[in-house]
Amino acid sequence: MLLHNIMEDEVKLLVDKVLEEMDDVCKCEQCKLDIAAIVLNHLKPKYVVTEKGYVFSKTNSLNPQFNTDIITEITKAIEIVKNNPRHNR
Repeated sequence: MLLHNIMEDEVKLLVDKVLEEMDDVCKCEQCKLDIAAIVLNHLKPKYVVTEKGYVFSKTNSLNPQFNTDIITEITKAIEIVKNNPRHNR
């Protein structure tokens, strides 16, 4: 296994889930990447290099507070991107 940031996986998954429930937000790839980048810059990374580390970190993602912290940052990032989109529309 290579060096991997588990937080990136969780953020991408939750960004898609949160955006599914919002009608007034652009869901283009550029906006989703901008949201994810903002969120990842505000959260502590969780790097792993082994399968055992990966499994241990994934079990931590079952903690409700873990997901709540990510969703809080996603909500903030959505507002930033919504008010300052970088795509050409």
